Amino acid sequence: MNADPIQSLLVRWPQGEPAHAELLHDAGIEFVVEDSPPPAFAEALGKAGIGVISPSSLGPVVKDGLWPGISRGPNVDGRGDETASASREPWVNANGYLVQVERALSGKPPLLGYLPNDKAGLSPERVVPFDTLTIALAEARVNGGNYILALDPRYRTALLGGQERAKKAWRSLGTTARWLKENSSLFGRPLLPTITMVVDRSEETHEFANLLFRRGASPSVVPVERIPKPSPQILVVSAAGLKPAPEAVLDHARAGATVIIDSAPSPGWKKVKPERDRDFYSLGKGQVLVYHEPVADPSEYALDVIDVATYKRRPVRIWNALSAIAIATTGAGRGQALVHVVNYGSATDQEVQARVQGRFTKAILLRPESQPRDLKVFHRGTTTEVFLPSLETVATVRFLV
Repeated sequence: MNADPIQSLLVRWPQGEPAHAELLHDAGIEFVVEDSPPPAFAEALGKAGIGVISPSSLGPVVKDGLWPGISRGPNVDGRGDETASASREPWVNANGYLVQVERALSGKPPLLGYLPNDKAGLSPERVVPFDTLTIALAEARVNGGNYILALDPRYRTALLGGQERAKKAWRSLGTTARWLKENSSLFGRPLLPTITMVVDRSEETHEFANLLFRRGASPSVVPVERIPKPSPQILVVSAAGLKPAPEAVLDHARAGATVIIDSAPSPGWKKVKPERDRDFYSLGKGQVLVYHEPVADPSEYALDVIDVATYKRRPVRIWNALSAIAIATTGAGRGQALVHVVNYGSATDQEVQARVQGRFTKAILLRPESQPRDLKVFHRGTTTEVFLPSLETVATVRFLV
């Protein structure tokens, strides 16, 4: 069997036994990543139609990453990850940005291989919820990469012991994996370029990207070596952390966009709006926002970028899902768009309001747990609004003209 590291469902399963093969088959596992599995286990895998692949044959594997999910439980019993104020907002660990950054820098879909241990951002005291393994797969696939499944030891023990909660999570993993495979053509598409984020190989620009995604900016990530040409669709270019700001970035300001930097302004620029910690300069048809000092707070910076783009023109926005991250991409056909939502917290049975930039006449909701469903569309200025009836782990909305 030949493995496609990006499209295949891969799992680490050390010390496997023949009886485990059926369990792996039930979840749709296609390859076990192992150098030398026990012969009896390898034989059972073969009979179940599951291949064995050596880690060394997978190519580059990105081992950075945080175990996905939220850092603490719900605020209100039975009400998911609701919050009463900004200070109580759940902290989300997510790796979608990492997939986007690695894709931009390497030009290839990345394969993530982090493990559920301290190196993945977990403390010894943190209990890893069983269903977060499904989140790890979903966020990687939706953003155009893949993840080598790795079970927390507690999850594996519960699963092999027949614990019902573990079995339920495993069935959900299989359902989601099949859905992701069936809809693979919808994932990894270019993000709407309204907010374009330029990154290099510094941790600084990567953290800016992290918070831009976490704050719901849905930025189109591009490498500093391949900055796109100016376009009317690009309203804001985030270039903080790049010193000096490349001329190709400043060309976007000259063409009419707003460029955001934290490097020194050119003496020839005209200051048009001074502020306490930053100034606006006119340049060509657009402007450059220049911070006085290097950006120290990526989270506040992300909110600033969204503010510059304006909430009315941002690519996508969702409500009533504080633990979810949404991205907006181009669709499979001309004039179409896609909104992908990954939920890192508890499932919600309340409506989730979503808006995407563009005016569309039809919207179709796709999700692992049910058949496709038409959603009623509402036009709000330059955006189209829909309401998702509920949200479990992952959902996609196709917007059609």
